[in-house]
Amino acid sequence: MTDPIELYYWPTPNGWKISIALEEMGLPYETRLVDIGAGDQFDPAFLKVSPNNRMPAIVDPHGPDGAPIAIFESGAILQYLARKTGLFHGDTERARIAVDQWLMWQMGGLGPMAGQAHHFLQYAPSLDPPQDLPYAKDRYRGETARLYRVLDRQLAENRFVAGAAFSIADMAIWPWASLWEKQEQTLDDKPHMARWLDEVGARPGVRSGRAHHAGKRGDLTADRQARETLFGKPR
Repeated sequence: MTDPIELYYWPTPNGWKISIALEEMGLPYETRLVDIGAGDQFDPAFLKVSPNNRMPAIVDPHGPDGAPIAIFESGAILQYLARKTGLFHGDTERARIAVDQWLMWQMGGLGPMAGQAHHFLQYAPSLDPPQDLPYAKDRYRGETARLYRVLDRQLAENRFVAGAAFSIADMAIWPWASLWEKQEQTLDDKPHMARWLDEVGARPGVRSGRAHHAGKRGDLTADRQARETLFGKPR
């Protein structure tokens, strides 16, 4: 029996990317929960796997040349798993370029901007003292809206983000885009994005990955200690 991949995970949009990929690819895995509200990401053992103290991360006991490998950063993990399985990364060089550029669009654009929108709209006002900052709210709400307009235009001409085939780019973007309401966005003017959200969200692998340890997902606005751990002084 093949030794399973170790998945270092917490049920967040970045964590969902990898649980979705592993489910979609049919790869065996075991989950190592990293409770980011409790500070597990600062544990020295975890830092050996993910030196930037962020999850997700994986350890593949059957890495390149059969030797174990630890990988952090969700985009790098997705690319590695796609190469390992030969799945969801395009069948031609042009297709792979399309997948990679939309994956990078998520990593460098949508993820950071939507993440900041979440922070300033949902969490910052509940800090002690409250940080209710209209400029920050407007800045990140607006930039997230711009990015979703870009996504909607792309999906007007393509079934999936990078073309006709479902790919790791969809796996990276969907977890963040599925939380559009928390980012104070609208789909009224984005019919193609709405169609794509429904189609991707109906896939069995996506449903399973999104549901992975869903009960662990708490409400940071009601958990002061978790907020201090996540948003306090950097370690």
